[in-house]
This record gives sequence, structure tokens and C-alpha cells, in this order.
Amino acid sequence: MMFKLKYDDFLVYDEQSGTYSMPQEQKVRDETERNHWKTTGLTILKDWRLYAMLIPMILVYLLWKYLPMYELIASFKSGREAQAVDRNWVGITNFAHLFQSGSDAIDFWRAFRNTFALAFYGLLFGFPFPIILALFFNEVRSNIARSVMQVCVYLPKFLSTVIVTTLVISLFRGTTAAGGQMGVVSKFLTLIFGSGSRLGQQASSTSGLIQSVKYFRMIYIVAELWEHAGYDSIVFFAAVIAVSPTSYEAAQIDGAGKMAQMRYVVLPSILSTVVIMLIMKMGSLLSVGYEKLWLFCNAPTIDNYEVASVVSTLANMWNAKGSVYQGYGIAAEMMNNLIGMILVIGSNFIARRASDVSLY
Repeated sequence: MMFKLKYDDFLVYDEQSGTYSMPQEQKVRDETERNHWKTTGLTILKDWRLYAMLIPMILVYLLWKYLPMYELIASFKSGREAQAVDRNWVGITNFAHLFQSGSDAIDFWRAFRNTFALAFYGLLFGFPFPIILALFFNEVRSNIARSVMQVCVYLPKFLSTVIVTTLVISLFRGTTAAGGQMGVVSKFLTLIFGSGSRLGQQASSTSGLIQSVKYFRMIYIVAELWEHAGYDSIVFFAAVIAVSPTSYEAAQIDGAGKMAQMRYVVLPSILSTVVIMLIMKMGSLLSVGYEKLWLFCNAPTIDNYEVASVVSTLANMWNAKGSVYQGYGIAAEMMNNLIGMILVIGSNFIARRASDVSLY
């Protein structure tokens, strides 16, 4: 229902003098509204150094996040011209091509299935592990020991993808054709399970475990945990150390041990942080990067291509084929990102309804 404002909604009538006057509160509100932009400008001018620090971040988002969106129109166009804007408009033909029967559709759905599988396993094992690390760091009483442990688990994050991938390949390497040494992990698994077992035979083979269809996803998830779990635990550790000491003292008075304190004090206190991080994780659930997988599997002739090919690697391979396939590749990436956006909105809606904690 619409309400029509009248003059006496803002004025006060004086019965003795028979006149209207404006209350002091209304005068303050009117003055604040008139000087809103002036006050905002003075605030920015006063703290200009803080706002100047936002310029690099704005440029990064503009150049690497928003400006590339211009190329998304190539998913609705087709042709052999160099620029996407010069191509012929074909509507959703590129998207429909991904759903049609044929080798391209088979490759896309296989890549999408692998993307979802790697992302799901990464979320299942990769999300709780940083929380466990944060709880573990909180129980270490020695500051020196905690600092050393944190540096050790944070370090893999600062290594390049090429170094991490090369290290994983070296550890799980099989016997080379030139008679080279097996990787340390492959040799260790062969000694434990025996060279006659299926695992031992695959570990000692020429291709090794890294090119195995059966063991590739497991190795990839372990490598992701080793690289990212320590760095991701920083946010949760900051939330854990922010828990009031009085809550621990009250739990100890009630007879709660360490495990009970984690369950009834720490976890409820960091629940809002966990929910927010989970929603943000859902946004990048299907954004499996192509860099590491491209180094693990860079051609369809590799044995693990069946489980290592994801949407990002397939899009890069299609982009190398020519302008016609570039539309298919961009359409595949765009479809993948749209599903990720739906997951963020859906998880945020469920979190807001279930726990009153949401990202927006």
C-alpha cells in the first residue's frame, strides 16, 4: 500500500501560537541528506592513502575479471575472423552442439564428468582438512613449534605449479624405458603391497601411478591437499584464536575435555566462518584449473586422459583447433561458470534459511 506524505508528517503544530515548526531531529536529518556527498568526499580526502591502496585491486579485477567478459560473446558467434566481434551471430548453436551426439559432445560430457568428480572429491576431503589443521595448531602450546609447523604447511602454496607437478611425477614415477629409478612413493608401495599385486605392477610399470586411470584422481587430490590445505587453514585459525578464553574456562568448569571443548565451544564459535567459506568454495567448485592437469595429461594419447581431461583443458585444446572450435570452447567454459553461479546462489539461499548465516 502506498502512503501519501503530508506536511504535518514532518512538522509539529503548536496549539498556542497556531503555527507549524520543524523538530530538531528532522532538521538534523535534512542537513545530513543535503551534505551527504560533501561529507563522503571529505572522508575520502581525509583517508586518501587507504583508498589509494584499492587502486591495484580495482585494476586487477578490471583487467583480469571484467575486461575478458567481452570475449564471452564469441560463444554466441561463429566464423573464421580473428576478432570475436567480427564473427557471424549464431545464437545458442555452440551450446546446442555440446548436447548433440558426436565426438565433441562425448568429449565435453566426459570432461564435465571429470571436472565434477575432481571438484567433489576436492570439496569432500579438501574443505574439512584446513579446519582440522586449524584446530590442531590451536592446541600446540609452544609458539616456536607452532610457527615451524605453520611455515612447513604454508610453503607448498608458494611453490609454482610446475614445481609441484614435477615433484609429484617424480615421487610416483615408474620404471622408465631407459632403466631409470622408480619414484620414492612407487618403490615404497611396491615393497608394502608386493610387486605381484595390481598396485605394485602399476607402480613399477613404465607409465607409473600418475598415468593410471584408477589411481590418478587419488594422487591429484592428495597433491591438492598438500599444496593448499595449509594456506587455507589461515582463515579458520584466525577464527579459532578469536574464541573468548572465558568460554574455555566455563567448559572446563563443567568438566569438558579437549574433544568436548572443540565440539561444544570451538566449532559453534567458528560456524559462521565455516559457512561463509563453504559458500565461497561452492563458487569455485567447478573451476578446476587447467595448469596442473595440463602438465599431468597434455595429449589424448596419455593413459590417464580418460579421467584427467576437464572442461578447461578441453577448451584449450579446442581453441588450438581454430576459430570454429573456439566458440565451442568458450561455450563450454561459460556453461561451466553458469553452473558454478547457480551453486553459489543455491548454497547461499540454503545457508540463509538453515542457519541465518549467508554471504549476502
